[in-house]
Amino acid sequence: RCHRPVAEMLDLPFLPFCILLAGLGLLCVAFVGAWCQHWRGGFSLDGSARTFNWHPVLMVTGMVVLYGAAALIYRLPPARRGPKLPWKVVHSALALAAFVLAVLGLAAVFRFHNAHGTPNMYSLHSWLGLVTVLLFSCQVGAAPDPPAPHLSLFPRAHPLFLQWVAGFSTFLLPWAPNWLRAFYKPVHVFFGATILMLSVASCVSGINEKLFFSLKNGTTEYKLLPAEAVFANTLGLLILLFGVLVLGALARPSWKRPDADSPDSHQVPVQLLG
Repeated sequence: RCHRPVAEMLDLPFLPFCILLAGLGLLCVAFVGAWCQHWRGGFSLDGSARTFNWHPVLMVTGMVVLYGAAALIYRLPPARRGPKLPWKVVHSALALAAFVLAVLGLAAVFRFHNAHGTPNMYSLHSWLGLVTVLLFSCQVGAAPDPPAPHLSLFPRAHPLFLQWVAGFSTFLLPWAPNWLRAFYKPVHVFFGATILMLSVASCVSGINEKLFFSLKNGTTEYKLLPAEAVFANTLGLLILLFGVLVLGALARPSWKRPDADSPDSHQVPVQLLG
């Protein structure tokens, strides 16, 4: 009995939580944009360090904020009842947007590295990013070898595209058989949460790596905790908090959509079924 009031106190309404999470996501994007604009010199497409600045902005926006939004779309109260197909379209669109931003973010960092003769894929941050990409490919049962650094950047995003296509063909198309959905759903959910966790880890490690590389002279040394370090460290904590809250919302049973083949869980609107 004594545990029930505690559980009820912790049973927060979803709408205030969703507003808080949306604000936190926008704050993450604002922070990473302000960091790159104010301390790192802004943005450019000329292959300079300003080209690199697109990488953290696009990866935080795509692989953390938009990816988290895609994961939570079924927790919205209107999405828990009635036809599921419109929400699947929104989920797929958000995932595709995250994919496009990830491709552009990868293009930015590899263009910068290649323009300055910097080796690719040698740091822990880059390894975490590669593992995240390979886990996307695991959702379709194949893990292609990473391309050589001198090749086109876009094959690196190929596993991301395969993951999106797998989810699209399995869940979005109305004629996908129920046994296929039942088989793929737990795999999709598990790897989806894992990929979000690894995306957060990649972003946080990337922020730390950038600070170590950039703040190493005179009064701006990282160990002296200049204003940029405080700001970027705060950004890392905001990203971590966003990821934890998204995973917590995904694990909350009271916010999940019913799984049963009930009238509240139709794949398509009843009128379309004839």
